[in-house]
Amino acid sequence: MYLTSSMVSNIWLSPISIRLIRKLLGHGEYVAVGLRPIELDSKDEGISNEYWELVNECQNENRQAEGWKDRFRGIRCEGRAMSHCDAAIAETIKIFGRIDILLCCTSEGVVGTIEELALNQATKSLVQDQFESILYSHINYIKAILPYFRDKNNGHIMVLSSICGHLGSPGISMFCAATRALEGYCDSLAYEIAPFNVKLTIIQTNEEVILLSSRLKFAPRQEPYENGHKSVIKLRNILTNVIDGDLKTTIDETTRDNGLTISKYPCLSDEARDKLVMETVFALYKIGGHVNPPIRHIVGHEAVASVKERLKNASEELEDYVRVGCSVDILKEESSQAAYVGE
Repeated sequence: MYLTSSMVSNIWLSPISIRLIRKLLGHGEYVAVGLRPIELDSKDEGISNEYWELVNECQNENRQAEGWKDRFRGIRCEGRAMSHCDAAIAETIKIFGRIDILLCCTSEGVVGTIEELALNQATKSLVQDQFESILYSHINYIKAILPYFRDKNNGHIMVLSSICGHLGSPGISMFCAATRALEGYCDSLAYEIAPFNVKLTIIQTNEEVILLSSRLKFAPRQEPYENGHKSVIKLRNILTNVIDGDLKTTIDETTRDNGLTISKYPCLSDEARDKLVMETVFALYKIGGHVNPPIRHIVGHEAVASVKERLKNASEELEDYVRVGCSVDILKEESSQAAYVGE
């Protein structure tokens, strides 16, 4: 949740996003964040360490003089529990008086092929976890805020997603599936909430921005896929390399032999994290609270080029088979001829 320093302030409620919080506080905004207890209490998680560093920074003399401490609140909230989301909404309104923007940005990445994720009960549970983190936790936040936004006749829901909503990527099939499910939900929701002056924006980044800034869960490798599609091997190797060296061996060998799953945040330097996410943070800051925000915004030249190429290929394939598709029409009307334009 965040409050802008403009004449008409905005209040944002959001799952934790450290670099965005710093930018907002630096511009005089008010921020409330939903914090997953499992991550907040874990001493070995980078996201937990970053949060407590931010809390300590807010309490130093210079930041207190700038009002950071008074303009920042952390609220324990497990997005997978609807009651937690309702409580977070109520607490935010109690502290700051209102909410104007909800930012949904919780994620985690499950790495593994379809067969690897069906190996045993532990890997099958990874599929459920993937949908819980990307889809259902965000739906819970949105369901909790909708009655308030509707009654207020104003509000902006922002969902941080990735271009996996457009593209499939081998090796992270469940990540892509959950992302597309969330975007399909949001596309329909945007029409339903428009009469109440509630806006919805999907921010799509490159997939590595989400994966490398979130918890990664690795399913055990299966022998046939070690020499399979090059993209599967390349992606897993990239993600494995951002985990520490000892764990790399664990992922490659022990998990395959014992059927174990691995869960860990990527090990990136502060400089690498800044370079990875700051473009996205800038987009979120600029679009949040905009009078006429886009329904979709794609961040970065590479992401834009990838989506354009995907849409171009889909259009060309549609044209190649347009007669086959239209041949099933029983009633031939003049309007149906529009499908053949361009042949």
